[in-house]
Formats: sequence, C-alpha cells, structure tokens
Amino acid sequence: MARNRPGARLLGTIAERGPSTAQRLRAKLLRQPTEWDNWFTGLEGERRVGRELERLSPLGWRVLHGIEKSNGGDIDHLLIGPGGVFAINTKTHRGASVWVGDTMAKINGGQPQPYAAASKAEADYARAVLGRYCDFAVSVEPALVFVGVASLHRAATQYTVRVYQEREVAALGPLAGKLTPEQVEQVYAVARHRRAWLKA
Repeated sequence: MARNRPGARLLGTIAERGPSTAQRLRAKLLRQPTEWDNWFTGLEGERRVGRELERLSPLGWRVLHGIEKSNGGDIDHLLIGPGGVFAINTKTHRGASVWVGDTMAKINGGQPQPYAAASKAEADYARAVLGRYCDFAVSVEPALVFVGVASLHRAATQYTVRVYQEREVAALGPLAGKLTPEQVEQVYAVARHRRAWLKA
C-alpha cells in the first residue's frame, strides 16, 4: 500500500469500468458531458490533496493513499505523524460554495450530502483497524478536504471533523505531541498492510 499513488482506488475503477480511449476522445471532441466526468474530477482532486500531504514528509509525517476497506469503499488518504493520525476524505467541487455542518454538507445550497458523517465513519474504521494491531491506543481524527471550491463555510457547531480547502491542509504539518517517532513508524508499518484493512 505504500506504493499507492493518490487516487489509486479511482484509477482502478476507471481502468475496470471507465471509458475506452476512443470514447474519451469522442466525448472530448464533441464536448459532451459523460457519466465518467465525476470520476476524473475526483481523481484530479485526490492527486492535488496528495501532493499537499507529501510536502509534510520532512516534518516527520507519513501518508498512504487509496486504502481499500472491507466494505468496498476506501479512505482517500491516511496521514500519520507527530500530531496524530488523520483519515482524510477528499471532495472536489469546482467553483462551488460549500457549507459544512455537523454531519452534512451543502454544495451551492443544494441537497444535504453526508460528507461529515462519512468522514467520521472512516476515522472510526481506521481507529478500529490500527488499534487491533498496535500495542497502544490509536486515535484517528476525521478530516474533510475540499478541492477547487470558491468558498467554504463551517457551521459554528462543527468541531468533530476538521474541514479544509486543499491549500490549507498544510496546517496539519506543525501539529505535534500525539505520537513519538517510534509510534509513527509502528502505526505506518501496520497501516501499509492491505490485509489489516480487508480483515476489518
């Protein structure tokens, strides 16, 4: 899993069920929207966030991408370092106005989406997996990172999920005091084994 690149899970989905080269070329030439557009948009968002997270390596952080869960879903990014462990859920909404509440988010004032609740569930899943194999309690915080949005607003009561735009995710870098360097390496050693996640 340490070799997974940002968007690894989406790349696999695109390779398996996505358009052929001819289909992509045709849609591009005709400027037609396709059912695959959201996949490619999401892939670009995960790559952008992945690049931001990789920049934290000199500060003692480790990062994994596209962690497949036993239920068929995935965790976009798992950040492990001196400031703790973060399960990061990436959402790309180009030019949108986003509001995030305790469990739901609204994009351009539309229907509520369970982004914050999903982020909490991913963190709980990661906490259970890592806690099973580490010899100390591993706390995992949920983080929701929005890519390409025009504005981002958080509800005053939103304290359970960290919410960022992709350029703000570097704010995690200076965090410290949660894990020793030895604990960082132990958590990372567990987290990079696919079997640990698929047995959960």
